Amino acid sequence: MERVLLAPLDRFPAARKAGAFPVWPLSAAQKEFGVLISRAAGGEPQVLRRNSTPIAVLIPADPHELALSPDTAAPEGAATPGGPVPSQPTPTRERGRRLATLGDAIGAVLATGSAPGLSFGLARLDEAIGGLHPGRLVLVAAEPQVGGSLIGLAAARAALARGARVLYAASGPSSADITRRIIAAEADGDYARLRTGVLTQDEQQVVERLRHAPLLIDDGSDLTAEAIADTAPLADDLALVVVDRLQRAHNPRLPLSGERLPKASQVLRELARSQNVPVLAVVDTDDPAVVNLLDADVILTLTHRPGQQTTTVTVAERDLGTIATTTLRPDLAHARFLDTSPSPAADAPTPATDVSEAAEAPLDTVGTAADRQLAEAALPFTSGAVKGLPAEATRLLAALRSALAGAHVKDLDDLHAPLTELAEAGLQTPDSAEGRRLASALHAYIASASEQTPGSAPAAGAGVPAAEDADEVCRDDEDGLVSGDEQDEPEGAVFPALRILKESVARSKMYPIPVIRTEDRESGPWPLISEDMDGEPGWVHPDVTSTRVAHERNGKRVRRDQLDVPASFGDGLMCLIDRNGSFPSACSAVPLAPNKLLHTGPLDVFDRSQAGIYQISVPAWGHPGMPHPLGRLAERPDEQGRVWVTTPHLKMLERLHRDGHLADPVTVHDSWTGKANESLFKPFYQATKEARTELIQAGGEPYRNYKTRLSIALRLLWPKRPESRSPFWRPDWRMSMVAEASVRHWTVAFRAVQAGHQLIALRNVDAAIFWVPDETAPDTYRVGAGFGEVKAKFIQPGTFIPEGDD
Repeated sequence: MERVLLAPLDRFPAARKAGAFPVWPLSAAQKEFGVLISRAAGGEPQVLRRNSTPIAVLIPADPHELALSPDTAAPEGAATPGGPVPSQPTPTRERGRRLATLGDAIGAVLATGSAPGLSFGLARLDEAIGGLHPGRLVLVAAEPQVGGSLIGLAAARAALARGARVLYAASGPSSADITRRIIAAEADGDYARLRTGVLTQDEQQVVERLRHAPLLIDDGSDLTAEAIADTAPLADDLALVVVDRLQRAHNPRLPLSGERLPKASQVLRELARSQNVPVLAVVDTDDPAVVNLLDADVILTLTHRPGQQTTTVTVAERDLGTIATTTLRPDLAHARFLDTSPSPAADAPTPATDVSEAAEAPLDTVGTAADRQLAEAALPFTSGAVKGLPAEATRLLAALRSALAGAHVKDLDDLHAPLTELAEAGLQTPDSAEGRRLASALHAYIASASEQTPGSAPAAGAGVPAAEDADEVCRDDEDGLVSGDEQDEPEGAVFPALRILKESVARSKMYPIPVIRTEDRESGPWPLISEDMDGEPGWVHPDVTSTRVAHERNGKRVRRDQLDVPASFGDGLMCLIDRNGSFPSACSAVPLAPNKLLHTGPLDVFDRSQAGIYQISVPAWGHPGMPHPLGRLAERPDEQGRVWVTTPHLKMLERLHRDGHLADPVTVHDSWTGKANESLFKPFYQATKEARTELIQAGGEPYRNYKTRLSIALRLLWPKRPESRSPFWRPDWRMSMVAEASVRHWTVAFRAVQAGHQLIALRNVDAAIFWVPDETAPDTYRVGAGFGEVKAKFIQPGTFIPEGDD
């Protein structure tokens, strides 16, 4: 008989070493469990992992069977396989006790690990917590007005989208409150307006769809934990219990409050176990003194600081402490949370909104300035606070607000034509302050629409002008800086970019180190950083022929490429995509280490709370229709096939592996990291975006000066020449920012290819060329003048393609 032990990693530390032993995902281990047992019994340990994290190891029960090489031997003091782990007990039939054999327990662990729990409908939160699993009490701890109840609603809506039955025990909100919030979140409707009982046509359709949803709401008086436990067994096929909410302050009319909370949490935890369902309870405080008294298996703590656009969620497990953190974007106008950035889809359908349409842009960059101005001016009318507009106008303006709030790019595009028609028809607005403000916004919307001609195609065969209006000058190994660039702009400058960047860094409470001392620059991580780490692609589809053509413009040599597309691609045009402001857009959320980088060596698991540089093996890429995710960096590995990357590229590779696009997990052979901060450059990004909105309308010399100062400020993060002076010297900051722009550029192109579009070239951080059947850009891009948006031009086959200066 083959006998093995399933041991935690701390009992067998040698299993933590990457590549030392075979590693099995839990789903594969379950299918091949007999093979694993045979191999482990024969002396070869088998490591089990959940996602990319090793969690346990199968080892032979007899320690003499285990043969370890010197470099994988357990350290002195570590437990030996056969000794410290007790042998398997013989199960008994004592009445009232349930004993499981090790084999039963292993089967349960593997089955649980391979089957995802119920989703929250929020991919980043699902990724952090692993879903809602049966038998567990999950506590959402949040101060009032932070959104704790919205997490409970998100879980309920996601379960309902799967047709699963939900018991919603409401000790605080009424059934009407819950219903309105669900309708607002599902239909993108204004929650405030729904209080008036006015529904748009779309909202009425959502209401009809929800009428038969298997949601049971108990908002009766004297709601106790015991009453919830008595009610739950009466609901057939119950999948989830939500308790909203436990109240910290004592209220004699609310049994789920005050000193009765610890006993109530024990009842709810027992309910989860006895009914084998997840129970999610919301408590209106994040005070650890209160939260730690409650008998929860998992605690989600929500925190939101004034001025922040995101809410931080900290995930802690019973006995283990904090295991993950993530961020969500509150969308309180629609009674919900949204993901802060694209993330792998959760197992269950997301019932609220298709966040992927938002690309990587934050909420405030979706749409044009005129879109946002009109939406803000329309708020009094769409919320129902002010009357006086035709129903159709109210519906269109409400849809505009919903599209902006939900980052629904396609909906925005569809709304531009009817909104323009509405504005040009001379909509009569009330003679009030709100009406006059709306009329002004409508006039601005018409002017903005007349100035934008996205997608217009030049005449066939006509030369396409070079991208002279790019927001950043092409990269130059000599950095393009001249003496005096390091000085702050004078008072009254059109755009004091350097001064704003310095102030952005100085505002951080992490006390950043903007300049690495000269004597330290030849050691540690700094010599490892190179321009290649930008990961910019210079890729042409393998079936397309690219020919360099000599050309002069204004007496200066410039690059012109001619792309010959094979007949197998069919009839079509070349669609040239030029992304606006790739570098400043990346500053909105680039993971940086504000302080010094410390040597953290090989990593078993990528720690998202850290940022820096990482040495990894170049992963194999099997998609011929897309360049390698690492761009040109993948073509320049060392003798061991390894390269150094920054945090944005490592996060992207982890995501691609999780989505199944990379066969093997990323192996980190070495690293230099520090505590991460994604908002270090955020004030700079916001100021840049606002200035661009104003100056792009003015054009001419002010806009050219804006672009020049923006480029200089970002180049000063890492001046290349020793004689260059700068208030910065952080090559990791500079290359992380460029890598973030490259990752965003590559990711949106990849989504277009996944949607069926034909990519024929991808270059730098802003240029893509698609083969399209007509003058329509891939819908994964937002055509417009704002950050994160693109300009789209269409040219006939055989026309020269510009690509900047030689």
